[in-house]
Amino acid sequence: MSSDDLLLSVVSLEQFSTVLSSVPIVVAKFYYDGFIAQQILPTYHKLSRRYVNESKIVFTTIKLDHQADFANSYGVGRKPTYMIFKNARRIATIVDPNPEKLEEFLNGLKEESENMDTTEAGNPKVDEPWHGAELPRGYVDVTDQVNFLGLELLNWDSSHGNARRLISKDKPLGKQLFSQKPSNEGDYKMNADTNPQKGTPEAKVDFVQSDTDEQLMLYIPFMRNLKIHSIHLTSLPDNTDDDESPSRPKLVKFYTNTPHILGFDEADGAPPTQEVTLTEKDWNPTTGTAKIDLRIVKFQNVSSMVMFIVESEGDNEKVRLDRIRIIGETGEKRDGKIEKVASDE
Repeated sequence: MSSDDLLLSVVSLEQFSTVLSSVPIVVAKFYYDGFIAQQILPTYHKLSRRYVNESKIVFTTIKLDHQADFANSYGVGRKPTYMIFKNARRIATIVDPNPEKLEEFLNGLKEESENMDTTEAGNPKVDEPWHGAELPRGYVDVTDQVNFLGLELLNWDSSHGNARRLISKDKPLGKQLFSQKPSNEGDYKMNADTNPQKGTPEAKVDFVQSDTDEQLMLYIPFMRNLKIHSIHLTSLPDNTDDDESPSRPKLVKFYTNTPHILGFDEADGAPPTQEVTLTEKDWNPTTGTAKIDLRIVKFQNVSSMVMFIVESEGDNEKVRLDRIRIIGETGEKRDGKIEKVASDE
């Protein structure tokens, strides 16, 4: 693999938001075309070869000459600037044409990324995925066939979990301090509803919440063509008296084999492959999981799927989603590589 293959050239804020929601650690190089920028590109290529891990760390380049919106949104000046994002939050900014400072910072992230599966949500690493509903006879969990680098999520609150958390193998914890252990198997009460005091571990929010209203749009590409039998959605109760707390999904629409995510207006005007209205009796009170049985004749040979949460339960203006499990059969392997946007370098 060449070094150019390891650098993702970002050409819009929307694309960058998708990357941030799909990969835990994102390294971004903001630059204007010129001599200094060209001089340091080989070193940036070398760093990407050394540290890249498409499931955990992705390196991006953002050329600012014709993208003033990036410069305004992230406060970037004329000097080459590096930013490191973890779980969609900026954790470091390095304004320096010399990548040595970036390399020093990445050395500290390398070990963390290698152990991320064991610490990301305060859970021990698990080999078998957690399930909130029983698997049907003859079918298996095929969630591991999701090409997570191609995941896209629209209208999500970036202060909460991202798209990658939805397909995590871990048992969902809600909001919990890193130092605390999950309580009894069926007890999902929040352990850290208030901000932790200074000196205590930070609280980790382990679920996705919608942003401006109750709708969420999720694009899920697969590495193999799938026959999908059912979808398990987990949405844990908030266990607070806050009237503005998010609620569970109610009306959900599915679209299959779309080449990209749908816009909200586009989805409203397109006939879904299937739509489902969930009621209270559909939700398991112990695991917070609803099992959606699909019309399997319409979900044969599925290469991608869009899930559109149209309405939430009750009058709440936000929706919450903790986990997704895709149940079915695997088929023909596809080219799982996500197409990179052509770079100017």
